[in-house]
Amino acid sequence: MRLMEKTGAPRIAHGGGIAAAAARHGGRPEDWLDLSTGINPNPVALPPVDIAAWHRLPDSHRQEAARRAAAGYYGTVGALPLPVPGTQSVIQLLPRLVPAKRRVAVLSPTYGEYARVLGNAGLAVDRVASPYAVTPAHGLVVAVNPNNPDGRLLARDALLELHDRVAADGGVLVVDEAFGDMDPRESVAGFAGAGRPGLVVFRSFGKFFGLAGLRLGFVIGAPATLDRMEDWLGPWAVSGPALAIATQLMAGDTAAIRTTIEARKRALDRVLAEAGLPVVGGTALFSLVERADAAAIHARLCRHHILVRSFDYDPRWLRFGLSPDVAGDARLAAALAGAAE
Repeated sequence: MRLMEKTGAPRIAHGGGIAAAAARHGGRPEDWLDLSTGINPNPVALPPVDIAAWHRLPDSHRQEAARRAAAGYYGTVGALPLPVPGTQSVIQLLPRLVPAKRRVAVLSPTYGEYARVLGNAGLAVDRVASPYAVTPAHGLVVAVNPNNPDGRLLARDALLELHDRVAADGGVLVVDEAFGDMDPRESVAGFAGAGRPGLVVFRSFGKFFGLAGLRLGFVIGAPATLDRMEDWLGPWAVSGPALAIATQLMAGDTAAIRTTIEARKRALDRVLAEAGLPVVGGTALFSLVERADAAAIHARLCRHHILVRSFDYDPRWLRFGLSPDVAGDARLAAALAGAAE
């Protein structure tokens, strides 16, 4: 049987590739300091999960409990967020939401999977720098807010105005708020629902709670849109343990998590400043540095078994995630001591 040749844009090398980095530069993966992702480096303690969540397929009561907890956590009124197996799973579904013969606009630069997935589906994708570059030709618009990797933050009113323009022409605005937990004031999650059909919000669970391995996210939007996505994903898309864990954590007090993340972010920026590396953007979970010799700094850090995120579309950029503790800060500072000279 002959395999079909793969077509379209190649796969993107994301952060978190510690095994590949160790294979290339040496050392055991567990001994590397991974600063290549925007994930809370101090995962929260797991709440108890009853054995039935592991033993049985996830029943509807578990999903409903998680949806109610997410509604309270995200402040949604007219919609119950839909649990999904990570945001990437629903990015794969976005081509189905694009009206026929319409173009797509992705506010860029940003998370590369949006343009890749939409382009590989045969859609015309325009990478635009501003909401004002969106035209009636665009049937789907994607805005990551706060943005990855530069931390650009669009005001809530600007996003709602953009939605009004896009929806007036029968289009859909997708707002990815994967890094929105630390500062919810500009979130549009509370506006998504039956009153704004055409506004879809993606939220990540694992980044803020430090549990990316759960592969859990939520989609907020009009009930009809969520019903379609649930059908496209198929039954039992999210595991029972993931639903049980999210239900408890989202209903709990998150103040201590925020305090720890803020402290870790201050420590990171202090190390970068002392190393002479200018921070040009970021969020509470990462900082973006711009240097002409970014490739050399990246290579030096790899020799010290520290991985940060580089970008093929801008070789001057490096994204630094948070280290888990002061020992990690000191290790990074020591490795950078000669990198910024």
